[in-house]
Amino acid sequence: MPRKLIQRFLPDHKTIKEHKKLQFLGEHLSDPNLWHLNRHSVSKAFAIGLFAAWLPTLGQFVIAAIGAILFRGNMPISVVLVLITNPFTSPPMFYFAYRVGVWTLGLPTSLDKLDASFDGLMSVLSTVWQPFLLGCLMLSVVSAVSGFFAVKIIWRVSVAYNWRQRKIGRTS
Repeated sequence: MPRKLIQRFLPDHKTIKEHKKLQFLGEHLSDPNLWHLNRHSVSKAFAIGLFAAWLPTLGQFVIAAIGAILFRGNMPISVVLVLITNPFTSPPMFYFAYRVGVWTLGLPTSLDKLDASFDGLMSVLSTVWQPFLLGCLMLSVVSAVSGFFAVKIIWRVSVAYNWRQRKIGRTS
C-alpha cells in the first residue's frame, strides 16, 4: 500500500512537533488528523506542499504547516514537499516561472541584457517582478491541483491492484 512506502521516508511526528520554527502553532500540532496517512490527507498535503514550494518567499515551511492545519492535510508531507525548492532547483524553477509569466502577459523578455552590477539588477527587477510573481502563482496553482489529483488516482489504482493481487492469491 502507498501508506507503507510513504511512512518509510517521513520523519517522526514528534520531531516535527518539537521543531523550533513551528512552536508558535502550539496545540494545533496535537491534532491527530495532521499525522494520519490516508488518501485524503496525503492528497491535500501534496497540494499544500506543491503550492508553497512555488512561492518565492523564505517562509515556505511555515506556509505549508499553516496550510496543513487549515485544510487538515498531512503535516509532514506538506512540509517536506517544500524542499523541492532548494538552492539547486530554485533558480531554474523561478526562471521558468518568470518565462511563464512573460508568456502569459505577452511581454518581451527583460533578462536578455542582464547587467551583473547592483544598479543593473535593480533596474531589471523593476521590470520582471510582475511576470515573475504571476508565473509563480500560476505554477503553484497548477502544480497543487495536479499533485492533488495525481495522488488520489495513484492511491486508488495502487489499492485496486493490491486487492486484485490478494484475490488472485486466494484462488491459487
